[in-house]
Amino acid sequence: MARSAHRSSLATRPGPTGPTGPTGPTGPGGPGGRTVGPGAPSLAIERIDPYRWRIGRDERRGMRVEGIVYADERLMRTLRDDPALEQVANVACLPGIVGASLAMPDVHWGYGFPVGGVAATELEGGVVSPGGIGFDINCGVRVIRTDLTVEEIRAVLPRLADALFAAVPSGVGARVGRKLSRDELDQVLRDGSHWAVERGLGWADDLERTEEHGRLAGADPAAVSGRAHDRGADQLGTLGSGNHFLEVEAVDEIGDAVAAEAFGLWVGQVVVSIHCGSRGLGHQVCTDHVAVMDRAMSRYGIRVPDRQLACAPLGSSEAQAYLGAMAAASNFAWANRQLIAHQVRGAFERILGRSAEQLGMRLVYDLSHNIAKIERHRVGGRTVEVCVHRKGATRAFPAGHPDVPEVYRSVGQPVFVPGDMGRYSYVAVGAPGAMEQTFGSTCHGAGRNLSRHAALRELRGVSIADQLERAGILVRAERYDLLAEEASLAYKDVATVIEVAEGAGLVRRVARLRPLAVIKG
Repeated sequence: MARSAHRSSLATRPGPTGPTGPTGPTGPGGPGGRTVGPGAPSLAIERIDPYRWRIGRDERRGMRVEGIVYADERLMRTLRDDPALEQVANVACLPGIVGASLAMPDVHWGYGFPVGGVAATELEGGVVSPGGIGFDINCGVRVIRTDLTVEEIRAVLPRLADALFAAVPSGVGARVGRKLSRDELDQVLRDGSHWAVERGLGWADDLERTEEHGRLAGADPAAVSGRAHDRGADQLGTLGSGNHFLEVEAVDEIGDAVAAEAFGLWVGQVVVSIHCGSRGLGHQVCTDHVAVMDRAMSRYGIRVPDRQLACAPLGSSEAQAYLGAMAAASNFAWANRQLIAHQVRGAFERILGRSAEQLGMRLVYDLSHNIAKIERHRVGGRTVEVCVHRKGATRAFPAGHPDVPEVYRSVGQPVFVPGDMGRYSYVAVGAPGAMEQTFGSTCHGAGRNLSRHAALRELRGVSIADQLERAGILVRAERYDLLAEEASLAYKDVATVIEVAEGAGLVRRVARLRPLAVIKG
């Protein structure tokens, strides 16, 4: 496709700096660093087409590939002063990166990699970078459909919201009453969702509709530190805080009728979405292994423009230990969402007076968005194995792909793109363009417009709960004063984000979901 003549240049900007540690703006627990080194040349950006922009490969920066940003003119206007674009260029400097450094339409500044960043590295000569997966390893979204209509639950919705809030511990440091022993937790780290289903905490059908069947191969509990074990031992089945949520939603629009029928979705239907990850255990795994790789880079002769991109060669002991720990944390996250789904089904049973089976509470899919996978993709005309980093990005495999569950193979893999709690979310399906352009990847949500601190400043004195309830959305939260962090103002309009992903050929829209009740930490 011909390039347009539109060009833009961004001035050199250092990334956010500050103390390390859980509250430091350079990212939780990792080494500090500048997003752009002193004297780095400015970014030259050119428009490719209505949905893509190119950051040209600049050898002065050490870029090995170009950057590709998925955005329309509206989204690009919001990105002009966002250091996420500098991070896209920085990721392009990673040893062994192939194709391009990719940014999905929900991209925003993150730790090392931008949130919404995708990068694939060669197995020979390439690296793995924990910053390309993130601190909340295998954060993801699980959607449960029901046979209920909105009218059927309207009268009991307040009681249902109360029951869900009571059933699923939420908030910073949320814990359950029972602490898993080291041996029990190691079983979870090895077996993921299977551990829960084998104990009656779910259905066998759930495993068929979970990415990787809820268990990532290669998990190594021994690579998970004692501190990480301690943090996760009493957090299984908890929601956490921040942008994590549990929502009761209504399907209010169908885009692709064939895929919607395959997923079991129809207008007026009640569904439930669960968004959470590996809690403190995954956070500690990332913290531990970023530090190890930061110390190891000089030994392997690796230089990166930002220490938050700490990495190690894929064949190294450091990389193998991280991948084993990441797989274990991923399995913890799948087990976590599986237990929450079990608790959600139980709450519905108690309020509606019917079994979950009678209510048709079947899992649509469980989709990950902070994970690295060894996958086969076309690169330079050849099919090769690469390590695909998806940080705030999800798989979007199309119809016919062997990794799409057999039940959906004729239509493609379900894709979930949550919006903010005051507007809407989308169910989509993977499209062939994702395999051609983005290593089978797409966006994972709306993407932030404002930082949490900025949102709190902007909305000081405003009751977000009151605003939502006036809009017909019930809210149950552990900290109502922090709802402003997740208000609509803080996020891009997910309708714009999904429009770009669809326009670029990465996904097709299947259904729109509107929130009825929101459970937050």
